[in-house]
Amino acid sequence: QVQLVESGGGLVQPGESLRLSCAASGSFVSINDMAWYRQAPGKEREPVARISNGDSTTYVDSVKGRFTISRDNAKNTVYLQMNSLKPEDTAVYYCNAEAWISTFRRVRYWGQGTRVTVSS
Repeated sequence: QVQLVESGGGLVQPGESLRLSCAASGSFVSINDMAWYRQAPGKEREPVARISNGDSTTYVDSVKGRFTISRDNAKNTVYLQMNSLKPEDTAVYYCNAEAWISTFRRVRYWGQGTRVTVSS
């Protein structure tokens, strides 16, 4: 089993910044891609950013130029630096990661979510 634990959410004003972290722990061989999703009230969960194990990144258009995803493979941790936050960024942010749990088996896991509220 793999556990993903997020941290770093909170309440900020528009234009401010937050940094989310997600640490993977448990029994696994290695971590493949890691990603952040978010779910705003009344909306479906959507992908925000993804980073491969080769550090290739993709972003949803609404956060390009404001958010940066990165990872520390030695710590099995992924980060999401969020700058110039807007009220529409308000959501619960979820970490997602694919792990090799054995030589031949990959499983995708979710964290429990961390709430980000952007409001004046």
